[in-house]
Amino acid sequence: MEWFERFNKIGFLLPSPVSLISNSGCDSGDSVNMPVSPLDYRYGREEAKEIWSREGRHSRLLDVERALIWAHSKMGRVSPEDYDVIAEISDAGIVTADRVDELEAETKHDIMALTKAMAEAAGESGWCIHLGATSNDIVDSAVALQIRDSISVQNISLKKLILNMCEIAEREKDTTMLGRTHGQAAVPITFGLKVAVWIDEFRRHLDRLEEMTPRCTTGKFLGAVGTGAAQGERALELQELVLGNLGLEVPVATTQVVGRDRYIEWVGWMANVSTTVEKVLQEIRNLQRTEIGEVSEAFDSEKQVGSSTMAHKKNPITAENACGLARIVRSMIIPSYENALLWHERDLANSSSERFTLSHSMILLDDIISKCDRVLLKLEVNRERMQENMENQGGLIMAEKVMLELVDRGMPRDEAHEELRKASMESLDRGVNLEVACNSSNAIMSLIDPDELSGFFKPESHLGSSSELVENAISIAKKRCSQ
Repeated sequence: MEWFERFNKIGFLLPSPVSLISNSGCDSGDSVNMPVSPLDYRYGREEAKEIWSREGRHSRLLDVERALIWAHSKMGRVSPEDYDVIAEISDAGIVTADRVDELEAETKHDIMALTKAMAEAAGESGWCIHLGATSNDIVDSAVALQIRDSISVQNISLKKLILNMCEIAEREKDTTMLGRTHGQAAVPITFGLKVAVWIDEFRRHLDRLEEMTPRCTTGKFLGAVGTGAAQGERALELQELVLGNLGLEVPVATTQVVGRDRYIEWVGWMANVSTTVEKVLQEIRNLQRTEIGEVSEAFDSEKQVGSSTMAHKKNPITAENACGLARIVRSMIIPSYENALLWHERDLANSSSERFTLSHSMILLDDIISKCDRVLLKLEVNRERMQENMENQGGLIMAEKVMLELVDRGMPRDEAHEELRKASMESLDRGVNLEVACNSSNAIMSLIDPDELSGFFKPESHLGSSSELVENAISIAKKRCSQ
């Protein structure tokens, strides 16, 4: 203890030796519960966390073991009385996760610990627990239940986000603003059309989710290498009964595990959705830039602090937070691919990794969808600034409009483009409005009356089918969300 006292006297603030020992792993029974993952204390909704929590996994493992005995009872191998006992004790309040952990410390095998804990509670009826199963019959089927419940949450949250976007698109259908390409002013667009593009992309994600759900919610129950030998002559019937009871899909063929292409597809879908969320929020962040100022994340001016030193700041912190988390979701796709590369009928290299890839992807995606929804619900749209930014372009954003009018009046398209290019360069060089430069062009004014020209410089005159596109996107999305 002298070293500890000596170092503290000279200013080194060390944790006490007691805490160092208790958290060293030497005595796990005395260790202090110290959350390390930000999911524990900062990110994620409880609804999503519950599915992938220790307790969520445990309760679903119990349900799979119960379904197995139910199937055996239907096939006459287990008595109804024994099944009733198993059904009663397949409760996380009876066979607790704590007791399973105690037994795992001895067995060094999580599913063997689970079956031992169940047998303890079941008494004489415990003889049939895990009958004919291998560990991954239980584990992969329980994971399929977690994925199924996760997809249900994702389906609801995506529809909510889409419908909120539909409200914005409808409201801003005719709100004219600058369209931008390469980070520069292009031609006019409407904010409603910008949002309609987001809506249809999320609608496609919904379609993908529905289409892939059966593949991603598939269990398995054909034993150690997928032959069904341990299940007997009626193995396929047993598998169908178990998975049917759980509401899961039945595979055509498996090894000891379900094919990880199923997990890759789901994690890939989550990476795809996270990209769309970041795309939306990145656009909002860009439009909130000081020099643009067209839309912004809501800011509580009464209480919220933007910066610890720059008191004027109103930072888009929720959008930035979600964009950062989206990058973590996308990063999970690489280990997901690698987890499919198992030796022969299986090895264990995927197991520890999948405890991160599936749970973290789902919880974080759920979090960023919720945050995106929160940003959009209170999104501030500055229509006056949108108008100012268009006016500040000196008419240049209407060059295409004038060019097309010249073509309609008989000028070849390449010549019309060159006339507008020269007029645009003159506008920039002289610092005059493009309308003024066009008035100085004999080629242009020979086909357009001066009184007509001003009308061609109204941004709302060059919106094409924007309104129809918005209405169509909203209609399709609402119909999809009602299904």
